[in-house]
Amino acid sequence: MQMFCHECILHGHTRDPLHRIDMWNDSFFQPTTLKKLGLCVQLGHAPGDRCYNPHPSSSDDFVVIDVHGVHEIALDFCGCASAQIRYKQLLRTRWYPATTSDPRTAATFALMEHFHLLSFESKVSAYEFYHSLARQNNNAGLSVIKDRYSAFMRMVHEWRHLRQLQHAGRGNDPNGIHATTAGELAVQCPACPHPGKNIPQGWEDEPPWKYALFIAIDANFRLKRKAVSSDNVDPSLNSGWAYFIEEAAYKAYLAHQVGVKQDRSTCVSHNAINLADMKSSYGLAATGVGTVDCARHDMKLANGVGDLQKGEKYINMDYLVFSALLAFTFHLKVHIDECQRNFSFNWSKHVGQTDGEAPERGWSNINRVAMSTKEMGPGSRQDTLDDHFGDWNWKKITALGRTLLRKIRNTIKWKKEHEEGLAELERTIQPTLVLQWRKEVEAWEEDNSQPNLIPITQAAVHLQLAELEAHELQAGINVSLHTDISPSRLITAGIDLQDQQQHLKTDIANASLHPTDKQKTTMQTHITTLHRRLDAWACVQELYMPIVSQLHHRSSEAGTTNTAQLKPEVFNLWLPSELQPTVGCDDRLAAHKWDLQHAQALDALNKVRSHLRLWSHMYIYKDRNVRGQAASTRAQALIEGVEVRKCASVDKYRCARNALLALSHRLNRSGWDISLPPLLDSQVRPMGDMERQGTGTISWIWLDSHVDNSSSENERVQDSVRVEWCKARARANRWSEEVELLFEEMRRVIAFLRWQAEWWSERHSSRVPESPAEQEGLAAYACRQAALRLSLVASFQDLWKDVPMFVSAAMDIPLDSDSKDEPTIDTRPQLHS
Repeated sequence: MQMFCHECILHGHTRDPLHRIDMWNDSFFQPTTLKKLGLCVQLGHAPGDRCYNPHPSSSDDFVVIDVHGVHEIALDFCGCASAQIRYKQLLRTRWYPATTSDPRTAATFALMEHFHLLSFESKVSAYEFYHSLARQNNNAGLSVIKDRYSAFMRMVHEWRHLRQLQHAGRGNDPNGIHATTAGELAVQCPACPHPGKNIPQGWEDEPPWKYALFIAIDANFRLKRKAVSSDNVDPSLNSGWAYFIEEAAYKAYLAHQVGVKQDRSTCVSHNAINLADMKSSYGLAATGVGTVDCARHDMKLANGVGDLQKGEKYINMDYLVFSALLAFTFHLKVHIDECQRNFSFNWSKHVGQTDGEAPERGWSNINRVAMSTKEMGPGSRQDTLDDHFGDWNWKKITALGRTLLRKIRNTIKWKKEHEEGLAELERTIQPTLVLQWRKEVEAWEEDNSQPNLIPITQAAVHLQLAELEAHELQAGINVSLHTDISPSRLITAGIDLQDQQQHLKTDIANASLHPTDKQKTTMQTHITTLHRRLDAWACVQELYMPIVSQLHHRSSEAGTTNTAQLKPEVFNLWLPSELQPTVGCDDRLAAHKWDLQHAQALDALNKVRSHLRLWSHMYIYKDRNVRGQAASTRAQALIEGVEVRKCASVDKYRCARNALLALSHRLNRSGWDISLPPLLDSQVRPMGDMERQGTGTISWIWLDSHVDNSSSENERVQDSVRVEWCKARARANRWSEEVELLFEEMRRVIAFLRWQAEWWSERHSSRVPESPAEQEGLAAYACRQAALRLSLVASFQDLWKDVPMFVSAAMDIPLDSDSKDEPTIDTRPQLHS
């Protein structure tokens, strides 16, 4: 810190009138202002030059906001004959005026640029930012400065809009800003296909899937807006020029459709759709936003964003989709099996590894501004979100070099691995079968309305056994020893009782140490009910399996005589699988038991997979959307409930497999243990990237079967092999397609950036203003933008220069390597436009 006299302070701060000054008062340094010391800022002239006709700003103070605080200064505007209008004098000083009519407040360009970037990276609100600056002046509240928060908000709104216009080259257009067309301010994805910009002439004659545009739609119900202000009071400055659609036409369409009843989803119960009309919207002008995104590169599309009024209504989302002139795709993680089979990208040709979840990745970025935009007027909110979407797209573009490089490296690795896995599987299958299956699956790919492969279930086995017994009765063959309970029904009931015993064990293990009377009543009811069912079943069992009477007699000698004296959860049912091979038991009962247990094992495995999918979906949903202790506790309780059911399904699988193992020797069954191997705890895990089934180490439970065709297995196992072969083929094909798509996207990025550089170069002199200085500024900005695109081209080409080499050589490349010497792409001549 240096000490200066009064005169030197004023002289030294003619160019720095916003510095904060401390003055020694004989006891301590006391804050003061340059205005109190007598400094007056003169605009329109160099410091020290004389203005012959100064115009004071007013008798009131002029306020300037900069990075050091909120300052009251004395200000004189130039009043010379050649003087510019007041707001232009402020702009020449790099102070942004709060209004063009008699401005009394301004903010420095440095402050506006600082807040603009900070709002993107930290999502700080204008309210928090402004008041942190105000506290820098006096944190004790003793120095009163007029509140300029509203003026600051207005300046931020205008600043965002002007910067978007500048970045889109509207200042270089001779037709002016009002000639801006819908969506023109949006930052376009250079990797997507743009006819006339980055795809070759005659592309229509090539395979069309390489030039397809992949989009995804989604809704975000955290981006609400309260019913404050109005379009007249706070209009949008962008007015449909960026990502939000034009509001007037959108609202007119919705008003015209107000009487249309919301269609119900025919898939899984989708509350965002089916309950759209029932969702509370009290006090809200918008309950969220819907968006249309580039599905492969996670970028918002122009005119693909709009407010939602009640839920994720079809009329809203349809308008957004068609306003972007695109088709839409589905969320598949929460859809029913039929939707997943018919529409899953895993089985669809020519989609590569597109997952359709691009909007979800963008929400994590934009959700942080939800609270600050919730209180804004309609225009300010839309333009603020437009600006954030544009920044998100721009950051995606600048990262495309390394993003696409990382993807191509991983894709080559997985392409090679899955192709080798498919080849290894096909070596164990008869070639004629492979040809037959390939013909069938190709026919299904061309017309997926054809029947799909569905594994046999326990319910299907029940039906088969019932039909078999009905056929035997018609033929005069009746082996039933009970008028109401057939052999298959006896075994089915026994297996059901095993399940009930297991559930009771789980309930007892999870019971509270201090249960309530209601909990005690419920538990005792379960126990009593199971007692009665076990007694009734045991009586019928003795008809079909007389040996069990001896076994029960031995139990009575050990001190127990009936189920009432035993804990029902541990009562031994003596099913065929629990008897020694030397013990007499009807092989027909053992066969029924084997068929049912085999189907039960498959059913249990399906439930394990289902619970894992649900667990993963709920966990991700909780992590992304649930906030607050109460909501988190409820969500965690639901997840724990799914975990309990998953563990029960694992136990059921192991129990059924143990029964199969015991019966297989008696019935001389072989080969089944290949498709139903032991299930270890380490193998009970989600698929990795879940529905995509493409990356990560996948547990065998997601592969259905690893059996070959050389075993003496029945047709059902062969179907399992065919299902696995179809999955392996689909995975290999999708990764192979991904390589081609990534190559094409790399080429398109280079071509688009070159086209964009040429576009900026053409605007070097497209507009000729009256002032030579303005012309020079427009030309310099256009040249800088063109050079920036060419610099990105050079950077990306340097990163990608080795890609063609290691793709063609199918090199072994570690996944997600952070090495600075990683292969990079120039792709001569493939990626040059």
